[in-house]
Amino acid sequence: MIVSVPSYSTPSEVHAEEGQVLVEGPDGVAVSLTADAADETAQRLLRAAHDARRQAVPAQLPTESGD
Repeated sequence: MIVSVPSYSTPSEVHAEEGQVLVEGPDGVAVSLTADAADETAQRLLRAAHDARRQAVPAQLPTESGD
């Protein structure tokens, strides 16, 4: 079960060091992943981002008139 947490609009910083991928996110969140785990995580993030965009409430999307 996923607990409701705040959403952030600032992307995380990502670096490769000594064969590991380091991810630094908001509020001091940091994680170190192997290259394989980072690759799979990246694929999962892309799928989830795509799903989230499809779930967006239509009222939040821009209209053709630009309103």
